Amino acid sequence: MLLLLYHEGPSTRGIFRRSANAKTCKELKEKLNSGDDVQVDGESVFVAAAVITDFLRNIPDSVLSSDMHGLWMEAVDTENRAHKIEAIKSLVNQLPEANLILLRHLFGVLHHIEQNSGVNQMNAFNLALCIAPNMLWLPSPTGPEEESRSTKKVILGLASPLHSLSLLLVGTALCSLKARQGLAICSTEPPPTNLLIQSHLWLGSVYRLC
Repeated sequence: MLLLLYHEGPSTRGIFRRSANAKTCKELKEKLNSGDDVQVDGESVFVAAAVITDFLRNIPDSVLSSDMHGLWMEAVDTENRAHKIEAIKSLVNQLPEANLILLRHLFGVLHHIEQNSGVNQMNAFNLALCIAPNMLWLPSPTGPEEESRSTKKVILGLASPLHSLSLLLVGTALCSLKARQGLAICSTEPPPTNLLIQSHLWLGSVYRLC
């Protein structure tokens, strides 16, 4: 599905923002959860985006670890840009390996989509608006006002122009989303300075999404 988003997402207006067919999304999720091989060729790119977003939303403890929510908020609040980058790098390095694998693949796709925002109208802020609330949330239930404040903060933090963290997550090449099919996805140019930055699952689930 990430490969489908990589190929079709950049030219799709409103990708991640426009809704997908609920019945088709449910059927695809059931197939994925059953462990069967799923062919996504010919599938709607909006369905792929919706299923991936739902996958992020249902990761226990969130992909960025809700236990670290306070630390993420402190990092976002850091005014000095260099200190902010170092703080977020430190938090990224504390995440489980499976989370990092997912984030690198996801950021590779988001990087590719954001590069063509003139066509798809999904710049870093718009992508953060759709993705960020599904990547980090408070560790325990709170009132709607507190949740709203937290979500807004996460969105603004994830849309910040922190080039160094983008480099850490994406690397200098965007490769291997589907290397076993001989479809190397590579880009030797550096990641954009305007990419989403922050983003407990098992490796099998991660690779099924790829």
